[in-house]
Amino acid sequence: MVTPGGLVVLTDRRSAAGPLVEVVAAAIRGGAAWVILRERDLGYAERTTLAAQLRPLLPPGHLIVAGPDPLGGSAVHLSAADPVPAGVPLVGRSWHGTEPLPDVDYMTLSPVYLTATKPGYGPALGATGAAELAGNVPWLALGGVDSAARAAECAEAGAEGIAVLGAIMRAANPARVASQLAGAFAAAVARPSPDLVEFPDSGAPEFHKIGTGGAL
Repeated sequence: MVTPGGLVVLTDRRSAAGPLVEVVAAAIRGGAAWVILRERDLGYAERTTLAAQLRPLLPPGHLIVAGPDPLGGSAVHLSAADPVPAGVPLVGRSWHGTEPLPDVDYMTLSPVYLTATKPGYGPALGATGAAELAGNVPWLALGGVDSAARAAECAEAGAEGIAVLGAIMRAANPARVASQLAGAFAAAVARPSPDLVEFPDSGAPEFHKIGTGGAL
């Protein structure tokens, strides 16, 4: 099972700077790899239409629908109260560190940072704190990930990805913001651990942990 990673965009048509599908399409051009379709206040027909418009913009299976009904797709993202649907291959859940650890394929952990989308929502977990709470469950950092530095910090803490709403939805240039966030996250994932140094020689490079004197 492939779980969400990299830049994951959450939709919010009310805060979007333009038509929702256009904003999401721009974010995907900028590097967003997954989308979570929210808009749970819309009727079934309207949400189904939105899902049908967004799904072709992404790789197969990369549109996740908030709620237990995948709207013809294969992935859902549940709230704490939603039941786990039968027969859906990919299931995630929102988690805040206070409920029992969910038995799902992945979870969003929030708020990692304080967020303008939900003023007063906190306290912030911090990237390291979120990682400690998550244990072995793949997790996405959600809440206030609105800068390249924060995206990189989440990657370094072990997040599978960053789940972003406000910074993308409200952006005048969603593609540019998506590129900055996705690029910073990917670059941080690709960097070697800071306590490892390379000692090149004529053969294959060896990595040694600083201060141990031994190869890993």
